[in-house]
Amino acid sequence: MQKFSLTAVIVASLCFCLSAQAADETKLICPVSGHPASKEHAEKYKDGQVYFCCDDCPKAFTANTKKFATKANAQLAATGQYKEVKCPFSGGKLNPDTAVEVAGINVTFCCEKCQAKVTKANKDARVKMVFNDKSFDKAFVKSKDAAK
Repeated sequence: MQKFSLTAVIVASLCFCLSAQAADETKLICPVSGHPASKEHAEKYKDGQVYFCCDDCPKAFTANTKKFATKANAQLAATGQYKEVKCPFSGGKLNPDTAVEVAGINVTFCCEKCQAKVTKANKDARVKMVFNDKSFDKAFVKSKDAAK
């Protein structure tokens, strides 16, 4: 009976780990096509990895990185490779009371004025405002560097 219980626990744990990994990958969206991305199709970007849906999208990304940078930056934050440490607009200290969801990511601002800029914008404009290169570089750092 104990062997059966141990086997059941191991099988259940394995299933949980596999489903958690699959759920994590379904969150990935290709910055080029907008389709679900996979870690099998990756390209180095800003000291991280950006994931794509197929082998053709990394080529398009490399050919015109600037065009896809905003969505790639959002993916870096969504995957936890980069963490927010400052307000994307002012570069100021974060106020936890100002958190807003942008592209499925909780983004925090320094004040209600900065928060209002985002909440008044539509979904696509929010992503462009927060994850464009200027705002992203001001507010986000590589995760291992977040504590610095």
